[in-house]
Amino acid sequence: MPANFRFPRSSRDLTKTHKIAVAGVAALGAASLAFTAVPGQAQTTTTADAVSAAPAQIASAPVKEVKASVTDQLAGASVKIQQIDVRKQAVAKEKAQAAAKEKAAAQHKAEAARHAKQAASRSAQRPQMQTVAVSTSYGNNLDGWIRQALGIMKQHNIPGSYSGLHRNIMRESSGNPMAINNWDINAVNGIPSKGLLQVIDPTFNTYHVPGTSKNIYDPVANITAAANYAAHRYGSIDNVNSAY
Repeated sequence: MPANFRFPRSSRDLTKTHKIAVAGVAALGAASLAFTAVPGQAQTTTTADAVSAAPAQIASAPVKEVKASVTDQLAGASVKIQQIDVRKQAVAKEKAQAAAKEKAAAQHKAEAARHAKQAASRSAQRPQMQTVAVSTSYGNNLDGWIRQALGIMKQHNIPGSYSGLHRNIMRESSGNPMAINNWDINAVNGIPSKGLLQVIDPTFNTYHVPGTSKNIYDPVANITAAANYAAHRYGSIDNVNSAY
């Protein structure tokens, strides 16, 4: 080291001018450091800003997806609600149809009951005109024949009484069911009077009472046919007191 070279004195020995110079150099160094650090800091700041902004841009896609998902869910819910409404309407329609059928069935049943009641009423009011077979419960004699004939006449609304029948039978045939007149005008004409009440064949066939024998000599058939003829001609066998 040269002999004439000497270290400067300590900072305490620096002059005011030296201090200012040193401060200026320090300031320039600091400025240089600051200038060098700015781009890095700026880049850092820019990168940070980009990073902080990136999530907003990246998040836009999930937001859209969420919105789409919500829309789909709402649409699906709407479809389900519509389906439920359709089912409810179908159930209500079925119930209404069932109620209508029940009401119609009840009305039909009531109508049928009303018709049946009316028919029964008409049947009760209408005289029974049924065919009655000859019964063997009566005695096989004049009294039994008259009584059986009266029962059949009553069912067919043919007027006559026991006494009226008995009186005319005794005058015409004396109670003989096989009696026949071979001498009067009817016999001359080939249609003699026959049976208990002396009835000719044309009259018997015309006024024959259903349910009785077709044989003109049958006592009950002969009586009822003669009484039926007398009812049409004279009003009743009771009104006949001579040949008729």
